[in-house]
Amino acid sequence: MLRKIPFLLLRLTGIPFFIREVIQRKKVTIVNFHDISPDRADMHLRALRSKYNIIPLQDYVRAKEAGTVDELPPRSLIITLDDGHKSNYDLKPLLERYEIPVTIFLCSGIVDTKRHFWWSHNIGNDYSREELKNIPNKDRLEILRGFGFEETKEFDDRQALSKNEIEDMKVMADFQSHTVFHPVLPNCTTEEAYKEISQSKKDLEEKYGLKIYALSYPNGDYSDREISIAKKEGYTCGITVDVGFNSQDTDIFKLKRFSIRDGADINELLVKASGLWWYLKKTSIR
Repeated sequence: MLRKIPFLLLRLTGIPFFIREVIQRKKVTIVNFHDISPDRADMHLRALRSKYNIIPLQDYVRAKEAGTVDELPPRSLIITLDDGHKSNYDLKPLLERYEIPVTIFLCSGIVDTKRHFWWSHNIGNDYSREELKNIPNKDRLEILRGFGFEETKEFDDRQALSKNEIEDMKVMADFQSHTVFHPVLPNCTTEEAYKEISQSKKDLEEKYGLKIYALSYPNGDYSDREISIAKKEGYTCGITVDVGFNSQDTDIFKLKRFSIRDGADINELLVKASGLWWYLKKTSIR
C-alpha cells in the first residue's frame, strides 16, 4: 500500500497529464515489461491505449530512417517485453482483442527449451543478483556452476516461450533478439559478446523464420563495442533502459525506454510512462 501512495499523489498533481499532452506529443515513448500477468496486462493495455497511440517498433525505425518521425501519430508509444517468458503467451487474447502490437525480445538459447534464466536459479544468500551482474561473465558462470546451474542445463519445467507459442503469436508480436543466454554484455569478453549478439540473430532467423533487426541489451547494459558488433551483424537498432523519450535525433542504437514493474498499478504505470518518476529519481540523486 505504501508503495502506491507516491504514484497516486504524483498523478493527482496533473504533471503526468501535462507531460503526456505537451512534451510526449511529438516524442516516441517506449515502455518495457517482463513477466506481467494477463489481469495486470489487461489493465495496463486499456490504460495505455486510452492515453497514447500504440505503434509497432518497426514503424518508428522506418520513420527514423526516412526522416519522418514527426509524421508519426501524436503521443506514439511502443510496448516491449524482455526475455520471452512463457507467460507472455497468455497475453495473446488481449493483444488480439485490443489490436495492440508489441515487441518481445527473445533469448534464443532459452526459448523452446527447458533451460532456465540464470537469475531465477536459487543461489541462497551468498550472492545477490546485482552482485552477479557486476562481475566478469566467466566469474558469474563459475559461481552459478557452484550452485548447480549451467546455461545449457535442462530442468523439469519450462520458463520461456515454446516454438509453437512463438509461431502462434507472430500476428500481434514482433519477436526480436535479446542475445542467447542474457549475459551482461560489457562483462563479456569480445568473443563472448560477439557470439551472444550474432548467434542469437542467426538462431532466431533460421529456426523461427523471423527478420531480426533489433537488439535489446540484457540488463540495458552496452558499450561502443556491443553497438559495433550489432551494426556489423546487420541489426538496425539497439534498445536500452536509458530513461527518456525518442525522436528523430535519438541514436538508433541507443533507443531510450522506461521500465515498468510487472506488478505496477495504473497510477505507477502512467507516472512512469510519463517519465516523471525517473526525472524525480535523477534529480534526487543529484
